[in-house]
Amino acid sequence: MSKKILSVLVVWLIAVAAQAQSVYLPYAYQFYQKLDSSVYSNQSRFHSSMKPFLIEDPLINQQYQTLMNAGVDSLNKRSWLHRKIFQEHLVDIKEEGFTAFIDFLPDLTAGRDFSNNKTTWLNTRGYQIGGTIGSKFYFYTSGYENQAVFADYINRYIDKNKISTFYFVPGQAYDRSYGKPTSDWSYATALLSYTPAKYLNIALGQDKTFIGDGYRSVLLSDYASNYPFFKLTATLGNVRYMAMWAYMQDPLATKFSYQDDYRRKWGVFHYLDWNVSNKVSLGFFDSIIWGDKDDLGNKRGFDFNYINPFVFLRPLEANIGSGDNALLGFTGKYKFVDKSAFYGQFALDEFQAKDFLSSNGSYRNKYAWQLGVRGADILGIKNLNYLLEINNAKPYTYSEVNELINYAHNTEPLAHPFGANFREVVGILNYAFGRFNFYGQADFGHYGLDPSFNSNYGKDIFKLYPDASRTLGTFTGQGLT
Repeated sequence: MSKKILSVLVVWLIAVAAQAQSVYLPYAYQFYQKLDSSVYSNQSRFHSSMKPFLIEDPLINQQYQTLMNAGVDSLNKRSWLHRKIFQEHLVDIKEEGFTAFIDFLPDLTAGRDFSNNKTTWLNTRGYQIGGTIGSKFYFYTSGYENQAVFADYINRYIDKNKISTFYFVPGQAYDRSYGKPTSDWSYATALLSYTPAKYLNIALGQDKTFIGDGYRSVLLSDYASNYPFFKLTATLGNVRYMAMWAYMQDPLATKFSYQDDYRRKWGVFHYLDWNVSNKVSLGFFDSIIWGDKDDLGNKRGFDFNYINPFVFLRPLEANIGSGDNALLGFTGKYKFVDKSAFYGQFALDEFQAKDFLSSNGSYRNKYAWQLGVRGADILGIKNLNYLLEINNAKPYTYSEVNELINYAHNTEPLAHPFGANFREVVGILNYAFGRFNFYGQADFGHYGLDPSFNSNYGKDIFKLYPDASRTLGTFTGQGLT
């Protein structure tokens, strides 16, 4: 949403002051694509598939500062009010060994839902506070109050995912309007970042992580709402490794009693990105989701079997004999020309070799994949960037035998917004000129719905996959299309 871009546009001053050692750049696709000419340059070995970025690479930092300085009056000829609105932090403190900033972030957007003949709008009032202590410690928090009138297709999605009288704004938080025409909700992020050594960053926060080079991700995306996490990021030569532990909830899982809070779950995520050369990168991903309590209410809590940050988890999960939800994944990137790259992902949720080799369409073979191409400065036109992407997920991917440990958080998928049982083609074209940004997107999706509440054709990842309506002969798009 636009609040992410607002945060990006004013966090840059603190990054420069801190020499970019511990500073994260908040992830927003519409801003990140402006960095493509550096990220996908044949001269760069930037770890582009792990987001948000740490602003540490000199190449990307240089372009980042150029973008942020667009239209800035370096001679301070503008009025104080103009500078505070467009160029400077509202409050900016710079002392030896300490920096801090405070900003007010208002935003108002309007649009038109032509199919339903109504005006849509979003009114946001936000703040952000951040700063550094020395060159190794960075802190940041932001909060937003929002009211909006959405297009009807968003309202239908919100209504579909409601729980009793509780509604959720996609990727955000609870809707306090309780089904009224104008949605009302709050959104907040927080981050503490510490870099004790050049090759290690430690982060504690409430936010999101995105894995991949695409617009979507079939491994871990920024689609679901924020969650608390603890993250280690280590870089050694051409290898960057992330280990993250997260605490999530599932309001759709059956509660033990009416008075109880929503049921909680834990997740651990590992990702290794290897820049084989300036043109080729390979990545390896895995995750485990487990419930904080079992179905009888017995407390399990954090499982210290998963505390080791340097082990891929599927063998460990099998070794301890758990029924946890494991996901394996792979990523790849190839820069076929300067500033342009092919990329892809593969997510393996479950695999039965016998059924796979027989090609019988077993519901036990659950996987998803992505193929795409993206680039910058096409046709020699500076700041004209593009992306074309195909996403596919087999029926029942990301679902589980236990309703709590599906691959989701707060009623929304952790990977692709469609859930499973879909094909999607998305194309995006961006052009920037000074402070003006032009953007066009086309999206085609084909998926199969459940014709009745009790049926399960594999799109709804919150339904149990052992209750599948079809166990053999499954195909992508099955069900009501």
